[in-house]
Amino acid sequence: MTFLISDEFRRLFPQARIGVLIATGIDNRVVIPELLEAACATSAKWTALEPLSANPAVGVWREAFQQFKTKKGVRSSIEALLGRVKKGNPPRPINPLVDLYNAVSLTYGFPCGGEDIDALNGPLRLCIAQGGESFIGIGEEENDPALPGEVIYCDDTGAVCRCWNWRDGRRTMLTENTKNAVLVIESVDPARDAEQKAALDTLGRYIETYLGGKVKGEMY
Repeated sequence: MTFLISDEFRRLFPQARIGVLIATGIDNRVVIPELLEAACATSAKWTALEPLSANPAVGVWREAFQQFKTKKGVRSSIEALLGRVKKGNPPRPINPLVDLYNAVSLTYGFPCGGEDIDALNGPLRLCIAQGGESFIGIGEEENDPALPGEVIYCDDTGAVCRCWNWRDGRRTMLTENTKNAVLVIESVDPARDAEQKAALDTLGRYIETYLGGKVKGEMY
């Protein structure tokens, strides 16, 4: 699988670092240890301040989302996840791979996400939308195309994640049948490069240990 970052995105976010894991041959039907509950407790260190946006792990993404076109009121995935835990509505188990990246996201305070490689059409690209790229969100039935100037992940068919890391699409979502996946851990805070690398290593170790896959990681 090929992962590309557009020059236009790089000009807008020169400080951004994207950690990418390619996981192959995984078994996403196995029973894994309960990691989410412990991660939810750990996540309290990222939400100590009020309001939620005053916490650096959230605030840097609020600032980043002001730099590009978004749907009204959308928030980064890490803000949404931390906000749910803080309100007593922690994420429910979905499938092992999603549960693992949610646990890492909460533990380290970074947005994490993933797509099924076998559902992708061509390279996965992080870019600025031209506008009109097709997208059907998880749990939705209607096309909700990307806006001009929006940050998206896309392939040759359309968008696979809207507003950078806000919402994944149905077409490439991770399921219990996923065998090969691409996972990303994102940062816009250069001061946290070492923590981001640690998060990437942890997720890779979890995948190899619990899902039996082979993992290759790289920072972009």
